Amino acid sequence: MDAALITAIGALLAAPVAAAAAIYGTRGAARAAREGGALTGYSTLTDQLQEERDDMRAQLTQLRTDLAAERAESARLRLIITRMGGTP
Repeated sequence: MDAALITAIGALLAAPVAAAAAIYGTRGAARAAREGGALTGYSTLTDQLQEERDDMRAQLTQLRTDLAAERAESARLRLIITRMGGTP
């Protein structure tokens, strides 16, 4: 066997190996892209949930403040009614 024949046989054997490596590499890249997208999606969802939680906490604080003011106003009006001789 001369060098040209050995090179040709080597090329014929290397082609399927290279094709298999390319397919495996493409699958790995696709999987990495999917997993990266999932992590990015998870991170985005977490950020959105944390923002929503912060908004809800702010609303709750405002509602508690409003309730305290309403209770104070109710107590003030009851006191006025009592001072005028009525029953609240």
